[in-house]
Amino acid sequence: MNEHVKQLRNQLDGVDQQLLVLLSERVRIAGAIGQTIESLGLPKNDPAEEKRALNEITKHNPGPIDQAALERLFKEIYALSRERPQTGGGRKLLVSRQTKSEDTIIRVKNAVFGGGSHVLIAGPCSVESREQLRAMAAAMKSVGVGIMRGGAFKPRTSPYDFQGLGLEGLKMLKEVADEYDMVTISEIMTPSQLESAAEYIDIIQIGARNMQNYDLLKAVGQTNMPVLLKRGIAATLDEFVLAAEYIMASGNEQVLLIERGIRTYEKWTRNTLDISAVPLLKQETHLPVLVDVSHSTGRKDILLPCAKAALAAGADGIMVETHPNPQAALSDAAQQINIDEFYSFWGGLRGSGLYKSAE
Repeated sequence: MNEHVKQLRNQLDGVDQQLLVLLSERVRIAGAIGQTIESLGLPKNDPAEEKRALNEITKHNPGPIDQAALERLFKEIYALSRERPQTGGGRKLLVSRQTKSEDTIIRVKNAVFGGGSHVLIAGPCSVESREQLRAMAAAMKSVGVGIMRGGAFKPRTSPYDFQGLGLEGLKMLKEVADEYDMVTISEIMTPSQLESAAEYIDIIQIGARNMQNYDLLKAVGQTNMPVLLKRGIAATLDEFVLAAEYIMASGNEQVLLIERGIRTYEKWTRNTLDISAVPLLKQETHLPVLVDVSHSTGRKDILLPCAKAALAAGADGIMVETHPNPQAALSDAAQQINIDEFYSFWGGLRGSGLYKSAE
């Protein structure tokens, strides 16, 4: 190779390295500005400021770079500077708004999750009998609520608590759901339960205790079934988002996020409803976000105001536990509401003006 060309290429490499250092420094400074502006409650992105800066650059362009090419280059640099560093080694996450700017909408039979409308999910903590399910299904359908939850595989804190009816419970759930034309949601705990459970439910639930069961996340990620992922008992939002990423990275894009309260020092509620998680998850991900008001509070008396707060914060739906006779329930008796209380809850939610039904 010509020695002069070699020297010039070495110089070019040096310039490239300087550009990389300067670009990294620009991204760092832009990030610091963005964090400061965000802390003041102001919009992070300022198109007018970007336009001003771009005009200054093009005005002082000495050439030989074409003005249009220079504008395109700096617009890319501005876009790079706006990007928020992603948890997960700098890679853009599949769940991120940066990967997909529009909301994900998930349709399951006649239920629509996301897209500006709301859903209500109701039903018992545990499937106990066909009679129990039929009573609840009839009440729900009478007011137009068509998504029923019911636990058959129950991960319980105590090994002596009711663990659920297993596959037999799922069969009951499907039987009653088919009678009333309802969508079903139920939790599975292990990958080995997936194939048999999938025959009887429409939406797979991953419970709080299994949010970081990575084998399970990968397994449901290899299905084409919608997955309702609950936030872990003490999970940060980064951990929650990355759990959803496990599912999407395995090939399943039908992921629903649900805030169900986190453990704090507070004793007045079963858990602490992190209402700030709703707008943050809506802002940072494109996935539908729901709120479980029963597990997050553990109290019947504040279910409605918490549900209203969730909708006001941007939630796409609400989950509430219901039972024909809560006093006799085999699990979570204290937090489940009876049919009359369900009617009152539903009426209050609809009457608030916050709940929007799908067209």
